[in-house]
Amino acid sequence: MKEDKYVANEYKYGAYGHLGESVAQNAVQAGTTIVFVGTAPVNLLRHYEDVVNCPVKLINFTNAQRMVGYSGDWEKFSLCEAISAHFDNPKGNIGPIYLINVLNPDIHRQKEQTDLSLVFSNGQAVIKSDTIILNTLSLDGKTEGIDYQVDYNFTNGMVMIRSVGEYMLSGAIDASFYEVDFTEVDETTVIGGVTAGGEYTGLGVLKLLYQEQNQVCNLIAAPGWSDRPDVYKAMCTVADKINGHWNAFVLADIPIEDTDSIESAITWKKSHGFENERSKVFWPKCKDAAGVVYHLSTMAAVEFLRTDYLHKSVPMETCGNKTIPVIGQYFGETAVNRGFDQIMANELTSRGISTCVFWGGNWVLWGDHTAAYEYGADTDARAVFDVSMRMLFYVLNSFQREWGVTIDGPFTKQLRDRILNKEQEKLDALTAQGALIGTPRILFLESENSKTDMMNGDFRWDIPVTPVPPLKSATAYVAYTDGGFSTYFERDEA
Repeated sequence: MKEDKYVANEYKYGAYGHLGESVAQNAVQAGTTIVFVGTAPVNLLRHYEDVVNCPVKLINFTNAQRMVGYSGDWEKFSLCEAISAHFDNPKGNIGPIYLINVLNPDIHRQKEQTDLSLVFSNGQAVIKSDTIILNTLSLDGKTEGIDYQVDYNFTNGMVMIRSVGEYMLSGAIDASFYEVDFTEVDETTVIGGVTAGGEYTGLGVLKLLYQEQNQVCNLIAAPGWSDRPDVYKAMCTVADKINGHWNAFVLADIPIEDTDSIESAITWKKSHGFENERSKVFWPKCKDAAGVVYHLSTMAAVEFLRTDYLHKSVPMETCGNKTIPVIGQYFGETAVNRGFDQIMANELTSRGISTCVFWGGNWVLWGDHTAAYEYGADTDARAVFDVSMRMLFYVLNSFQREWGVTIDGPFTKQLRDRILNKEQEKLDALTAQGALIGTPRILFLESENSKTDMMNGDFRWDIPVTPVPPLKSATAYVAYTDGGFSTYFERDEA
């Protein structure tokens, strides 16, 4: 049979069927730790000091409202998208998640107060606002706790003011408060850093996750911010050896505001350097049946956690081809682009851009490559698939967590053997689980441990592993044969 040009020379991703030449007879809680960075409506809380530039653990929707607030305006409060996707998901909720909120109502507030007149009825009044700094609210001539109390209803986005004490408030009463100001919240705020005096802000707060909550970050996302080149670059930089040790994988987006087609998305990705091997980038956005728009990086974060959980927190499976509760791709309110199918989507995935498509009766995430991948280009083998990078990080982080407690103890031959045996057990278990293939071994080589290094207390182990690749494409060859005609002449057995 002559060579099939389509199979040999074209990029494929998915399940395929092929019509060949005729052949004649004669011839649930995930152990993965994801951190989202952005803005949360902490201004709606009475005490927000402990949730500004601090790692905050969230376990469900109610807990999230209590810890960082909630608003449906994700343009202003980007972290609420992650809260909704993880804890109000029709497919099932998955967590926990960790947030780093960079909005500081003490700093990011308008210079002038907002004044308005409230009309009390039956001793109550409401203010519809998600930008109010709740603890700055005051009523003219009244004292909180004596004349009134304040609460916030996250369901309807209302400040609830109720009378307390002997007399009910009634009629018109002047109120004043400050509101948050987002003009000072920019890329620099999200990127943040660590000062010489020990002040942690933005992405720099990732360093506090381990020492304050004993968690090792596996995934980093910043929906609404990761599509900005400076933020993306900072995310990839900080993900490399957090605290000098931990490796994390970055989920980012390509902005739909600057792209309106597959070709423009590919061009934008390359020209803006969204090509780091420890990242996965997505385009465009998606929307659900209620018209709510999500970043695909957020949906990927949910499905990575869900899939990891099914594998006992081992990141051995991609988020690609996992169903997501949406009804279509989203390109912007005024966009004319009505979307693309799987074959067109493969133009994106062949350039290291993941997306979503309608496939198998559902909308699914589509793409199993890292951002460094480009079909036909010279890509490091480890960076071809997202699972490969994540599995390498998993093995690295696991080794460091396991043996960090032995540092500064005597390095005896018994300890060397204990490390070799324990790590080999873990490699064998990962192989049995289907996360690694072949016969991975941990090695303590004389050639890599010079006497000079050992005299200085520096020892090295080598762990060459092969992560299991995903089934990126499957092609069936169906050929016509005339052999079936012989059945017309076969005699039935009596």
